[in-house]
Amino acid sequence: MSTESSAIRAPWQNPYRYNRRKTREVMVGGVGVGGDNPIRIQSMITSDTLDTEASVAQVLELAEAGCEVVRITAQTKRHAANLENIVGQVRAQGCEVPIVADIHFKPDAALEAVKWVDKVRVNPGNYADKKKFAVIEYSDEEYADELARIEEQFAPLVVECKERGVAMRIGTNHGSLSDRIMNRYGDTPLGMVESALEFARIARKHDYHSFVFSMKASNPKVMIEAYRLLVSHLDAQGDDWNYPIHLGVTEAGDGEDGRIKSAIGIGSLLEDGIGDTIRVSLTEDAIHEIPVARAIAAHYNELQEESTEGASTEVAFNPFEYRRRASDKIEIGGIPTGGGELVRVVTTEDRYDQVKDRIEDLGEFQPEIVYEDSGVVEIDPRDDDEVEKVNALEESVLVTVRDDVDMRAIPAFRLLADRVDERHPVLLKDTLNYQAVSETGAPDFLDTMLRASTRMGALLCDGIGDAVLVRGEPGTGASLRLAYNILQAAGARIFKTDYVACPSCGRTLFNLQTTTQKIREATGHLKGVRIAVMGCIVNGPGEMADADFGYVGGAPNKINLYVGKTAVKFNIPQDEAVDRLIDLIREHGKWVDPPEKA
Repeated sequence: MSTESSAIRAPWQNPYRYNRRKTREVMVGGVGVGGDNPIRIQSMITSDTLDTEASVAQVLELAEAGCEVVRITAQTKRHAANLENIVGQVRAQGCEVPIVADIHFKPDAALEAVKWVDKVRVNPGNYADKKKFAVIEYSDEEYADELARIEEQFAPLVVECKERGVAMRIGTNHGSLSDRIMNRYGDTPLGMVESALEFARIARKHDYHSFVFSMKASNPKVMIEAYRLLVSHLDAQGDDWNYPIHLGVTEAGDGEDGRIKSAIGIGSLLEDGIGDTIRVSLTEDAIHEIPVARAIAAHYNELQEESTEGASTEVAFNPFEYRRRASDKIEIGGIPTGGGELVRVVTTEDRYDQVKDRIEDLGEFQPEIVYEDSGVVEIDPRDDDEVEKVNALEESVLVTVRDDVDMRAIPAFRLLADRVDERHPVLLKDTLNYQAVSETGAPDFLDTMLRASTRMGALLCDGIGDAVLVRGEPGTGASLRLAYNILQAAGARIFKTDYVACPSCGRTLFNLQTTTQKIREATGHLKGVRIAVMGCIVNGPGEMADADFGYVGGAPNKINLYVGKTAVKFNIPQDEAVDRLIDLIREHGKWVDPPEKA
């Protein structure tokens, strides 16, 4: 494996063959996670935990929709105590869905919640720490003292969970790493991993093993790298570190963007064989998360494991650190492609003919290259003769996998990128079975969107791909929109405003859905500007490290505005906050007036 991290074990058995990572089983109530169980579906209610009736109703609704594990926030001991009433009434209705208490900042809330629930989620970044973004140089002795302090806070919960048979999720969030971790490891995937391992070592010291890990981030690249690094570190620790993994892209947003970003992050890792339970976090009513999560999981629950014999385990990319494959720049119909240029959007001739007379109507979703005119060379990457012919060419050419190749798309394109000379740009396709797709009639758009996002997004996050072609979606306009939105979600090409928006929960201090939509309407024309919309401060400041501006609930109906991760405006009345956000964007020179509507 050509990687600077070659001393770390690869995160998969084989990058070209599907094999799910083997884990121990952890019981969450009556639901097994990991082991031989299917990939489990989770979600989280959005009602106030003190509102028993609303909370019970949402739990029952999610369970009826197919949610297998339901999470409820318990931000204080008082909220945690009401879990007794919620769980009691859910069980009285004959519903046995496991209930998880979501804990941030408050060890006393966790010790109360553990009495009533099947699982407790703790965030290592804030369970025993208050994030101040302080710069401190810790000596080894001082760092050890900090770990001893954390163990004093965390060990009582471990003991209670063990005695009561309650499971735990040690869930790191990229946006809420502690100052201790940030100062030693930085805002990195390695910092996320070490943050979780610190808590896992304490749990193991007490012979407690009923826990799962998660490594959530709003950036799919960071998320993918962090989970891969976690699995590699767990494997290096020994066979008994085979704990299950929970997957999720945090603050994914809403609509197509939220679904695409979730499919890229979650689907990429499931493709690697990593993941035993998933949650799709959408800024929508929680009930809408379930069909998306079920659709993502279903493909991998049905996928047969493949033999790893006879296939190389080497890959041409570093699975732990993003680097775009360094192809040559070539001209295709006057469009520079490869060599660090924008990832281009390709369409077929018949589809181009459908829209060529109304190109302006497509707005941002313009076709740039016509497949049949591109000079693309199609090959079977397993065929030595075909690979050698391409590599013998004097001029660099656009290459892709031929449609009749009987391989799944991700391993096929990984193999292509590995075997052809790096100088040749690569065209990605969402399906290698286009004729069969065409013959089956109009596919379900959700399924088409999720599969295209997983396949292309995974490869783009691996640094593979200089152009993309979506064919699984039959609508020309929809296929072009999907291609661009995948590029945006994967961070490969930013062509519109980028939003980081958390899902609602009982901690949320304003209506996230209506507010996010209002902010979109006001700022959606600001190309390349990244805006975070956060319901509370749990992950807000950290997740906004990658955002230009942030809109965060600071108190009921009061908003704090951020530039990056720094709060600059406080306690703004909610009905003024969007206008004040626009003023802030203008102050920093990133505002442009929206174009006049035709």
